[in-house]
Amino acid sequence: MTPLPPHGGQPRLTAGAPLATARAAMILIHGRGAWAEGIIGLADAFGRDDVHYVAPNALGGTWYPTSFMSPLALNEPGISSGISVVHGLIDELVAAGLPEQKIVLCGFSQGACLASTSAQRRARRYGAVLAFSGGLIGPPGMSWDESGTFAGMPAFFGCSDVDPHIPESRVRETAALYERMGATVTTRIYRGMAHTVNEDEVQFGRDVLATIAAD
Repeated sequence: MTPLPPHGGQPRLTAGAPLATARAAMILIHGRGAWAEGIIGLADAFGRDDVHYVAPNALGGTWYPTSFMSPLALNEPGISSGISVVHGLIDELVAAGLPEQKIVLCGFSQGACLASTSAQRRARRYGAVLAFSGGLIGPPGMSWDESGTFAGMPAFFGCSDVDPHIPESRVRETAALYERMGATVTTRIYRGMAHTVNEDEVQFGRDVLATIAAD
């Protein structure tokens, strides 16, 4: 698929193993006001030289303009465009020979919201979804489509209990929906943590990648 504007056609960064020899792949999605140059650094933190990492850029460094819990219309076309970028990257990786169960979606903050929503809107048995400080996009009281299945896919949701941008209730709501859709969910709420990615979350990512690359 061709990603939709405004984010379609933006540059991306890659790291790790060449795609032709990679044992797995990870799509890294940056947060608001950030760039691929920042989140691609997680490739070093995960420490896997057999994984291909790709990090897309949002136009202007922001995937959508307002809170992820705003009415959806206020964040369009950013949401739809961002999701089309993620789905397009998955399609590219599959076309290059990596099955979906070898592809991990990983994001921080706005990127975590985009990762979890992209997977929910096209449910498959991906390698994993890792949402660091994020949850499903949509206003309070929204009902999300639960068709499709994650078929046991690992899903991780980590966040602070006092995060100024991501309510703990939305993280838990997202985790519950993923469980209903068949994911194997791990939820970790960190007391008093700042809006950041911590070492425990990184270690979970290392463990997931080790398992996927070994299969």
